[in-house]
Order: sequence, then structure tokens, then C-alpha cells
Amino acid sequence: MIDESEFRRVIGHFATGVSVVTSCRGDGAACGLTVSAVSALSLDPTLVLVCVSHGSETHGWIREAGYYAVNVLEEGKGETLARRFAGGGGEEKFRGTAWRPERTGAPVLDESLAWLDCRVSAALEGGDHTIFVGEVLAADAREGTPLLYYRGGYGRFES
Repeated sequence: MIDESEFRRVIGHFATGVSVVTSCRGDGAACGLTVSAVSALSLDPTLVLVCVSHGSETHGWIREAGYYAVNVLEEGKGETLARRFAGGGGEEKFRGTAWRPERTGAPVLDESLAWLDCRVSAALEGGDHTIFVGEVLAADAREGTPLLYYRGGYGRFES
């Protein structure tokens, strides 16, 4: 098996988009975390997957709520959101961040470049993460440039 640090070094060469996955806690408060493991899975039905660490405080709330939103971040202000949602702090993550509940009740961040509102249709265990497969119930996007993550840092497309 490959060493964990070597795996991180090698997989870090794969540029990914940066998203904040949001849901709600049992008391209705918003929760969320920064993720880079998001993928379209199927067009019929429309499915998207997110990979969430078992150690994340948001993990159990997604499982309990049965829904989540994927908020694709934009370059610029998106890096601040990515860093804030990557840490702990629960409700502090949402302080000063405008959002609205979407169809499922999942929080959609106003500053998102794109968003997908999903109902969990499957939860698959994958090592120290759960792969939440969600049926997309609503989605939207606007023009802009996505925030990227590459080799441990944030970046953008050069045009």
C-alpha cells in the first residue's frame, strides 16, 4: 500500500473545484463544510455525490437530515468561505454569510457560483469517508470563474 503522505502529494496534482456542502442540524441550525470531492454521477436520474469525512461535525447531520446542498465557490470571496468552512466552529461559519433555504431546506449560499439542492438517495462507506449520493431536486448557476484547489493551495483559471 502507498504511504499516506505520498498519496497526498501525488493526488494533490489533481486540480479540483471547491465547494461548501451544507445541511441542517436537528435543531434547524445551518451546518456545513468545505469539500473538493464532488462529482456528477448520473443524468437519469440526476445524481451528484459528495465525500464527507466521518470526523466532520457536519457528517452526522447530513445523514440525519437526509439532504444537502452543494455550493460551488467562485474565485475571490470564495477563498474566504472555503477557509472558514474548512475549520470547526459550527454556527460561526455562517456569521456574515447570506444564505437561504432551498427546496429541501438545505442552506444555499448567496455567493455561490452554482448550487445543487439534493436529497440523499444512498450513503456508501468508503474508508474514513461516507459517499453521500444525492438526487438533485433544484439547481442554478451564474457566470463567473470557479475557485480551484491544487497542491495544497487555492487558485484560478488563467485566461
